[in-house]
Amino acid sequence: MAKTRAGGGEGESGRHGEPDGSTGSEPTPAEQVAELLKRAQNGFEIGEPLLDRLRTALMHQTELRSYRQRNDGRRPLRCNTYRHIFLLADGSSLVLFELEHDTGPQERFLYELYTDDGALDAAERRVHDRIGGGGIGPGSESEELPAWLAEELLLAMGPTRPRREYVSEASPDHARRLLRRAENADGPGEVVRELLQGALGHHIALITKPRRRGAGRDATPWCRFYEHAFLLEGGGEVSLWELEHNMTADGRLVCEVYLDEAEAEVAADRHARAQGVDL
Repeated sequence: MAKTRAGGGEGESGRHGEPDGSTGSEPTPAEQVAELLKRAQNGFEIGEPLLDRLRTALMHQTELRSYRQRNDGRRPLRCNTYRHIFLLADGSSLVLFELEHDTGPQERFLYELYTDDGALDAAERRVHDRIGGGGIGPGSESEELPAWLAEELLLAMGPTRPRREYVSEASPDHARRLLRRAENADGPGEVVRELLQGALGHHIALITKPRRRGAGRDATPWCRFYEHAFLLEGGGEVSLWELEHNMTADGRLVCEVYLDEAEAEVAADRHARAQGVDL
């Protein structure tokens, strides 16, 4: 999942809260929400109850969802869509979709926020109509990312292992909720459940995977990996690997939990093959 933005425009440097030349730290989830609202033209349409939940998120990640670009007119016209994922304290996640385009009268990017696919699809169609035919990206002759861009995204999506910072509050309860959500029958057994009831702390990390997505405007099948690390008495550690995906017959979002990272990877590949896609 790439944090890198494709394209760029006037006034684009530092939109993640870092001025030119700065190597500042990543924004907190609350700061990320504030930044998204500040630049969005329609931020007032996002309900306050949802924003309140997003501001309490433990972590966030940004993915490129789709893109479109046309260079044969008076000036380049671009449209990028990003999926902003926020992980909440209960282990669930919320998503904001951001539409970025420069099809307005001035040569600068405009931003719109959406909470569901239907409204986003309508907005993308409106912007794609302004861009017109031709160019690269969905709606043009080439439905796949160009090789050079795909390669750059894969480099940006390299695996990361954040430094663990254990939270000591309600760790056994977090383990119970995580295991209760899991829908796979081959998950951690009762011995692991009992062991985690004595957890002294826990840490959640979104693990990026260098995966290729299928062609198309949305690359619909997707999955995310989380490591839930638990600190035990005596200094021992146990990690559970959560696979969250929509590779089901009806596209429903499901959660699976494994004791081994490789098992989670195998499960993701198995679900992808069943859907006829390559991750």
